[in-house]
Amino acid sequence: MKRLLLPVFLLAMIASDAFSQTQRRYLEEVFPSVTVTTNLVYGVNATVILLPQLGEAVPQPLTLDLYLPDGDTENDRPLVVMFHTGNFIPTPQNGSTTGTKGDSANVEIAMRLAKMGYVVANATYRMGWNPIATTQTERVFTLINAAYRGVQDARTAAKYFRRSVAEMGNPYDIDPTKIVIWGIGTGGYISLNTAFLDEYIKIPLTPGGKFVIMDSILGPIPMVIESINGDLNADSVGIVPPGYPGFPAGDTLSYPNHVGYSGDYQLAVNMGGALGDSSWMNAGQMPVISYHVPTDPFAPYDIGIVIVPGFNLPVVEVAGSYRVQLQAQRYNLNAAFAGKTYVGDHSATANSRNDGYDGLFPVIGTIPFDSAPWAWWDSTHVNHSSSIQTNPDMSGAKARSYIDSIIAYFAPRSCEVLALGCQFVGIDDAPVSAGRIHVFPVPAQQAVEIRVDGSTPIRSLEVFDITGRLVMAYSNVNHQQFTILRGATANGQYLLRIRMDDRVETRTIMFR
Repeated sequence: MKRLLLPVFLLAMIASDAFSQTQRRYLEEVFPSVTVTTNLVYGVNATVILLPQLGEAVPQPLTLDLYLPDGDTENDRPLVVMFHTGNFIPTPQNGSTTGTKGDSANVEIAMRLAKMGYVVANATYRMGWNPIATTQTERVFTLINAAYRGVQDARTAAKYFRRSVAEMGNPYDIDPTKIVIWGIGTGGYISLNTAFLDEYIKIPLTPGGKFVIMDSILGPIPMVIESINGDLNADSVGIVPPGYPGFPAGDTLSYPNHVGYSGDYQLAVNMGGALGDSSWMNAGQMPVISYHVPTDPFAPYDIGIVIVPGFNLPVVEVAGSYRVQLQAQRYNLNAAFAGKTYVGDHSATANSRNDGYDGLFPVIGTIPFDSAPWAWWDSTHVNHSSSIQTNPDMSGAKARSYIDSIIAYFAPRSCEVLALGCQFVGIDDAPVSAGRIHVFPVPAQQAVEIRVDGSTPIRSLEVFDITGRLVMAYSNVNHQQFTILRGATANGQYLLRIRMDDRVETRTIMFR
């Protein structure tokens, strides 16, 4: 009899562990290790990066690194496709220490998600534009084309995986109906534009015509033309006609990839990116989660002008994470998780800063211009001295602490959106507790209002510019409401520090 007890006990332990793993899956790490396969080719398309040397666009393989959880027996796993930062320029030419699929933050997040049960693809995309063009029109023209190629590549990646299910026997064991696009920095521009630029016609019809060139003879000409640049889904050929600027007649700017398959995603995640225009958002589009440093000097938090670090020339007005999430609430895109908080997901922190916009996690760096506190790099990198200026206390430990919060906030919301069957430890559907801080309007013209829910008073307020210089200070406020008058304060972004009895909160304000 004793001989039978041990096998029964072991079976019970294995069954218990499997049940526990099923409960925790997608919410925390349940697999101890990950297998990484590098440089899988997911498509081929035309790149302009070598145009100055070769005089034409040439084909470029699009590659990805695939992260699979070891020991996983599921055959219908959700997929996350990630895109890195880099300003659409290769490193080190971009002046940054980041800009590849091997960036520390990308690898860290991919490893963690894979250990949680996701399949993760860290993907490359085509680069190339002119950030130092002498005219703003040319800078906008080359950047919108770079972003358009990024959308094509993102859609190509989703199509590749759906084709692998249909034609290759699903070698990666994914569920093609549950695909997340996740972008960091420039990758965030790709994830947002892929999510909401779902019709080509939105580009020429963008309010203000900011993506249209006015020709004295031909009239308005869109900066992106489907017959030249290919369609958004990378299903068509794009051929340069005679007289098109910068390219020889007959040059191919787009090749079809995995024609007939959908390039759609079901959830977008953006870390520090922006959307070409908020008018591209409408009802029925996918949910979106955003992480953004409100004082980011390069990628606007609300509506603002893109400034490319290292080149520091204005490019084009875009919609940052704050405006994206405002629009997401307007169109009820985040209904799957709106109004909910989850145990251990840092909702309280996010909600104390996001003015009630579900899915927005304003990230506070250690200094106002620390725009990517989740990033770190090898200090021997050739661009270390310039990059360290915007992240002076850069370290793996610091970055991972931010990534802890990012993953914790993402996990339950992804479970809800993708219907992953997660067994939550706890969930709170009640309204956010008293004490939420409201700061409005953003941007402001003459005055900024600060209001605190409940009876907790504001004790003092301080306003800093993006260099950290104190420009306003108010002591002994001792009230739940206060108005900051602009006076002679210049246009721009400012950091507002709000001191209360139980905490200190930071917000971004903007004067226009």
